[in-house]
Amino acid sequence: MEIRDAVEADADEIASIADAPTDVMRNLVHDRTVRVAEPDGTATDPNADTDRSDGELLGFVSFDARRQTVHVTQLDGTAEACQKLLGEPIRFAKREGMDVELLAPDSEPAVATAAEELGFVTAGRGPTFNGTGTIRYRLEA
Repeated sequence: MEIRDAVEADADEIASIADAPTDVMRNLVHDRTVRVAEPDGTATDPNADTDRSDGELLGFVSFDARRQTVHVTQLDGTAEACQKLLGEPIRFAKREGMDVELLAPDSEPAVATAAEELGFVTAGRGPTFNGTGTIRYRLEA
């Protein structure tokens, strides 16, 4: 599995993974740090004339940083992709001496599993989005 920066052309596949509108995911790519996971051997050659490969995405993570905390705003995909993608905001936070927080939807156990396997601790219940509860996880610097 390879991790790379998301580009606007990924919006359709990200939207499919997140079950969200494409224009919302396109805005996400522009407004936040977004990384995507692809199967091995599908990453675009940096010298190629295309923006991305035609490989199917395995997942994505988006995050931003505010007040000494990196906030994972979305994480979705296969269980393996979620775990590998969650390493991206963790690495950024470690370099900057920041904590990491994420909300794991009750409907997405792969997100909670990835968080727990990477050392996050439960920090209580999070807000409810569209009727789905969340669990707040935190990883301190």
